[in-house]
Amino acid sequence: MLSNSPFNKVTIIGVGLIGGSFAKGLKEQGLAQTVFGFGQHEANLKKAVALGVVDAYSTDIKIAVENSDLIMLSVPLGVMTSVLEQIKPYLKPNVIITDAGSAKSSVIQAVKTVFGVLPEHFVPGHPIAGKEKSGVEAADSTLFVKHRVILTPDESTHSGSVERVAYLWRTLGAKVEMMSASKHDDVFAATSHLPHLLAFALVDLLNEHKELGNVFPYTAGGFKDFTRIASSDATMWRDIALTNSDAIVKWLNAYQKTLADLTKLVEQQDGEQLHTLFLEAKAARDKHII
Repeated sequence: MLSNSPFNKVTIIGVGLIGGSFAKGLKEQGLAQTVFGFGQHEANLKKAVALGVVDAYSTDIKIAVENSDLIMLSVPLGVMTSVLEQIKPYLKPNVIITDAGSAKSSVIQAVKTVFGVLPEHFVPGHPIAGKEKSGVEAADSTLFVKHRVILTPDESTHSGSVERVAYLWRTLGAKVEMMSASKHDDVFAATSHLPHLLAFALVDLLNEHKELGNVFPYTAGGFKDFTRIASSDATMWRDIALTNSDAIVKWLNAYQKTLADLTKLVEQQDGEQLHTLFLEAKAARDKHII
């Protein structure tokens, strides 16, 4: 094994935006001797090779994962259990498995369902990066630079495996943080999942509205900024909504209460309270979000 190549073979299951960007970054940084892709659609995998995202591929799961030192699961949350069942018979001892799922408790439960326990070399992860565009064509080796990656190991997770996964992410430019799975799911339900659902809902509300007609030609920067994330992948966000439903419902209810309070302020034309709310929100965003 090369000194600057901590892994001989890395397998990416799901060579789309996130999996493809991870793969391309590994290749460019010399972090693996071979980066191998797996997926159901051979045309996509051929494109991944042509674009330099992976070195080789197979649509045979046995060929894809056998002798792999590390496997990245970058698949929709709804198929996580199925994918784990497919790879289980072909894993070599002590292979490190990690993932890029947006809801960690559901991933951990899927792993426990398939393996009976959380294997010590399974390192749950979530890169906080992305684009509205999906697919291998959007793969970008710099996608994770200065973005956070959250790892959610538990007390049984092998510390060496956690550090090796963290090393890969740091080398790709990411800021790695550790968090419990439950806190992760609560935090991202509030800060990521809730905004996406709100954007989808607003666009759906106004789409071909029977009273307003087609209002989209009249939208300006504010609407476009707020709803940009409604162009995100529908399958991925359906799975997130289903797999992190408890936390998402908690924050949807909290937001509904906030909207009800805001509605009263507008109805009552309470300019002083509206001004205070807007000032405090502006100050908080200006302080914390650059």
